[in-house]
Amino acid sequence: MALTKNTILSHKEIEHKIKRIAYQIYESNADETELVIAGIESNGYLLARKIKAKLYKISEIESTLCKVSIDKAVPTNPIKTSISKEDYSNKSIVLVDDVLNSGSTLIYGIKHFLDVPLKQFKTAVLVNRNHKKYPVKADFKGISLSTSLFEHVHVNLSKQPHEAYLD
Repeated sequence: MALTKNTILSHKEIEHKIKRIAYQIYESNADETELVIAGIESNGYLLARKIKAKLYKISEIESTLCKVSIDKAVPTNPIKTSISKEDYSNKSIVLVDDVLNSGSTLIYGIKHFLDVPLKQFKTAVLVNRNHKKYPVKADFKGISLSTSLFEHVHVNLSKQPHEAYLD
C-alpha cells in the first residue's frame, strides 16, 4: 500500500497561522514589557523564531528567544535551555512546538519551566492532534486535526515553501 501525502497547510496558510498566533500571544501579554518565547528544538524553535519576528512587527514587547532541547525519545532526560533560569524567572513564557501529538514533549517542557516562579505560562503549536496521553493543551494553535494513530503529521519550516502534510 503506497502512502499518500496530503497537504494540511500550504506555505501561505502557515504564514497566516503564525501571524494569528503572534497576535493572540500579544493580546494575552498586552500588559507585559518582556516575554520569553521558548521553542522546542528543532521545528518548535523555528516556529518560535517566526512568531518572535511577527511579534516584533506588531508590538512593543521585548521578547527573548529560548531554545529548549528535549530528548523526544526519552523526555525524562535532563532538558537544556539556551538561556538560564534567572533569565526567565518571574517572566511570561510561551512554550512553542510544531505538533502536539501525545503531549509528552510539551508536558515535560512545561515541567522544566515550573522550577522557577513565572508570571504566566502559555503553550503554542502549529498543529494540534487529538491523541493526547497527557492532560496538556495548546493555548494558541494554528489548526486542530483528528487523525488516526497510523497517520503522521510532518511540518517543514526549514526551507521554502513551508508546508504541513499528513501521511
